[in-house]
Amino acid sequence: MAEEQVKEEGAKSGGKKKLIFILIPVMLLLIGGGAGAYFFVFHKKKEKKEAPPVAPQKIGIMYDLGSFLVNLADKNANTYAKVSITLELSNQKVQEEVVKRLPIIKDAVINLLSSKTYDQIKTPEGKEELRLELIKRINAILVTGGVQDIYFTQFIVQSM
Repeated sequence: MAEEQVKEEGAKSGGKKKLIFILIPVMLLLIGGGAGAYFFVFHKKKEKKEAPPVAPQKIGIMYDLGSFLVNLADKNANTYAKVSITLELSNQKVQEEVVKRLPIIKDAVINLLSSKTYDQIKTPEGKEELRLELIKRINAILVTGGVQDIYFTQFIVQSM
């Protein structure tokens, strides 16, 4: 009988130790989770310093050059490009000159577009290169000023 009591006490104390070893990590997790939730929800964020406003760049005069539908220079496929272009001009005198030289400018745009292949203009880098080439060609035509930028308002390429 005495041996049975010793075994029962040993079993009870072993169960208490297991309970303690389980409860301590659970309590630590609960406390850590509660602290994390508190800081996440109630902790005030430091106010970010606002950057001083940047003065907006002066926008030039916009001139819609129209849409161009051209065959591309691909030899093995029939590819077409439809591109709508808007010019940003530096001043009113340049706009008047663009109107006077419009057929020459449109011819330069058509010739440049039709000399490109699909692979040359399908990437963003290719479109940027095309933009820079167009600015260079159109500015070579104009005398009184120049084109500040070119915007593609529509750019569609199709292969048949």
